[in-house]
Amino acid sequence: LEAPVLPLLLSLAAPNIGEAAARITFLTADALFVSWLGSDALAGVAVVFPLFLILQTATASGFGSGVSSAIGRALGAGDHSRAASLAGVAVAIALIGGVLTTALMLATGPALYAAMGLAGRSVEMAVLYGAVMFGGSVLVWLMNLLANVSRGAGNMMVPAFAIAIGEAFHLALSPALILGWGPFPALGIVGAALAAVVAYGVGTIVLLVHLVSRQALVRLRLGAIRLKRNEAAAILGVGVVSAASATLFQVSTFFVAGVIAALGSSAVAAYGAAVRLELLQYPITFAFGSAVITMVATAAGARDFARAERAAWTGAAVAAAIGLVFTIVALFGRQWMGLFTPDPVIRDMGALYLLSQAAVFPLTGAGLACYFACLGIGFVGWPFALAALRLVLIVGGAWLALMLTGGAAAPFAMVAMGIASFAVGLLIAMRVRFRRLAG
Repeated sequence: LEAPVLPLLLSLAAPNIGEAAARITFLTADALFVSWLGSDALAGVAVVFPLFLILQTATASGFGSGVSSAIGRALGAGDHSRAASLAGVAVAIALIGGVLTTALMLATGPALYAAMGLAGRSVEMAVLYGAVMFGGSVLVWLMNLLANVSRGAGNMMVPAFAIAIGEAFHLALSPALILGWGPFPALGIVGAALAAVVAYGVGTIVLLVHLVSRQALVRLRLGAIRLKRNEAAAILGVGVVSAASATLFQVSTFFVAGVIAALGSSAVAAYGAAVRLELLQYPITFAFGSAVITMVATAAGARDFARAERAAWTGAAVAAAIGLVFTIVALFGRQWMGLFTPDPVIRDMGALYLLSQAAVFPLTGAGLACYFACLGIGFVGWPFALAALRLVLIVGGAWLALMLTGGAAAPFAMVAMGIASFAVGLLIAMRVRFRRLAG
């Protein structure tokens, strides 16, 4: 509540950089490992992976943000017993959410994958990969909500360590299970998915060990793992709308893949590989965004809205600077695509997508930081409306552009316009909200 904003933000975010590196490794390595199995596997994963990222984002920056925001505000107000109760309710929500997610995706996943325009072997690959990935949904829920219990208490180191250790297991197991190294069977695409699920399981164990120990500022107790109306309302009041916003944010990737499928499976594979760069920006921005949520929520809990606003704008500036790095990488799109495929058609189309997105990466970063700041003060209405508008602009615009032009360039440009509109809208929304709080 008193330290200078920028140094504190950087110190809180520093452990999360390791976490972001692990997320980046996960996203990149998963695509590289799957590419060993050919273009059919790459196309199948290009359809499933956006759906899995919806789950990841909805739990981490959606419901998870509701957890960290509620705990941060409780600690800012000096109510430690409420913070501990919130932690137990968070676990109960994770268990229920995980079971429901697995049931839903196992029942509807195959039909969704087929509806995306894939055929033959690509659909088979998607069904196998999706069944294993979503079969482990409860581990995704648990790891992300437990991580946000720790973040809400200001401890960024343990979640970063848990995710990094989980990724180490992923890196070791994925190639072994795909190709059958040593004592492991050659499981192909099932092995890739199984290694990813194991990473979440390992992270969950690390977080549980910490949160039941005396070192945790907010300790988790078995008796507290149950739903309580007030605590659930505090988490879900932010978490549900935030998860809906995050879902709308990520589902656009899935639907754009469906639009691009009209150009053939090579186009889907190109988009799936190219969009990985865009998806890499999110974990890095989240490294700062989670620190922004904690600082803004704690200051808001102490009724220091001027400090909360300084933390929000500082986070936005840092995130925009990070976006410039991705802009530079996007300008070398052919080299990026060369990591995943030697096919010149796939490589060139992926490079075209990255070139169309290059200018919006800084705006994406600033907008996401503003989104996290809004969650810190419990302001979720405008972000949700903007996320819905973003989905309409991106998917509707891409479809219309494809119908009018028959090529990929115009749909890709509409995606960039939708992303930019979302970011600018969030910058305006955050400014208006803090002015009202100050008044």
